[in-house]
Amino acid sequence: MARRASARFLMAGAVCLALGACEGLGTGRPTSPPSAPIPAVPTEPTPKSAAASRYYAQVQQVLLRESMLRTDPGTDIPVSAEALTENFLRIALFHEFRRSNTGIVRGETETQLTRWTVPLRVSLNFGASVPADKQATDRARIASYLARLSRLTGQSIALSDAAPNFWVYIVSEDEREAMGPVLNGLGLDIRNDVIETITRMPPTTYCNVFGLSGSETHTYSAAVAVIRSENPDLLRLSCFHEEIAQAMGLPNDSPRARPSIFNDDEEFALLTDQDEMMLRMLYSPELRPGMTATEARPIVYSLARRLTGGDS
Repeated sequence: MARRASARFLMAGAVCLALGACEGLGTGRPTSPPSAPIPAVPTEPTPKSAAASRYYAQVQQVLLRESMLRTDPGTDIPVSAEALTENFLRIALFHEFRRSNTGIVRGETETQLTRWTVPLRVSLNFGASVPADKQATDRARIASYLARLSRLTGQSIALSDAAPNFWVYIVSEDEREAMGPVLNGLGLDIRNDVIETITRMPPTTYCNVFGLSGSETHTYSAAVAVIRSENPDLLRLSCFHEEIAQAMGLPNDSPRARPSIFNDDEEFALLTDQDEMMLRMLYSPELRPGMTATEARPIVYSLARRLTGGDS
C-alpha cells in the first residue's frame, strides 16, 4: 500500500480554511447553539465500522514498517532560516484546495494570512460507538495538546462546552455518514458540498477540518473537525495534531516541508520543532491578519532568523 493512499487532506478542512471567506460555511458569525446530538448507533461495531478498523490498522502497520509516522520532533533534520521562511509562506499563505463548478478540488491558490484573535473554546463530541476508556484517553490527549498550542501561540485554547467555537467530533463510519443534521444544527450555514465531503469521506481520508473566517477581517470565528474513531492510536493522535494545528491558520501542505506534519508523505505523525516555529510565527504580533505573502515575507524571514538562531 502506498503511504500516500492515506492523504489526510482530501477534505473540506483545508478547503474552508483555504477559501479565506470560507464559502463553505457562509459568512455569518456562529450562533453557538448547543451541539447537536450525534445520531445513536449500536455501541457494538457494525460490520462497516469493523472493516474500517481493520483497514486503518493495516494502514498504520504499513506506514510504521516504512519508518513513517515518526513521533520525535525531527531534531536530526536541520532547518535554515531560508527553508523555514519558504515553508511558512507556502503553508500559511497558500491553500491546497479550491471550489470549482464541480465541487471542491485540488488546486493551490495564494491567500492572505488568517488566524484566530478570539479565545478558542473546543467542544469535544464522541459518537455512542466510542468506548468510555477511549473517550477518556482522547480527552486527556486533546486537552494536553490544546495547552501546548496555547503556550506556542499565546492564544487562549481549552476544552469547553460553554459557547464553543470549535467542535471536534470523533465518530464511527455509520455516525459520520449520518452527521448532516448534526452539522446543520451548529448554526454555521455550512454548504452542502462541505457536508458531503464529511458524510461521503473516502477511505483515503483519516480526518478533516474546516473553518469559518471573515472575508475582510481574515480572522477565524469557528471550526469543525471530524475524526474517524476507527483510526488506531497513533493515526488517531496524528489526526488530533494535524487537524487542530491546521485550524489555527496553517491550511496548506508542502512536500518540501521537513520535518513537518504539514506534508502529505506521512513521515511525521506529531507536531515537530519546525511546526512549532511556524505556529509561533503565525501568531507573532509582527504579522497581522490579511497580509499577503509579499507583505509578510521580510517579516517572516526576520522571525525565522531569530527562531533558528541566525540572528540575535
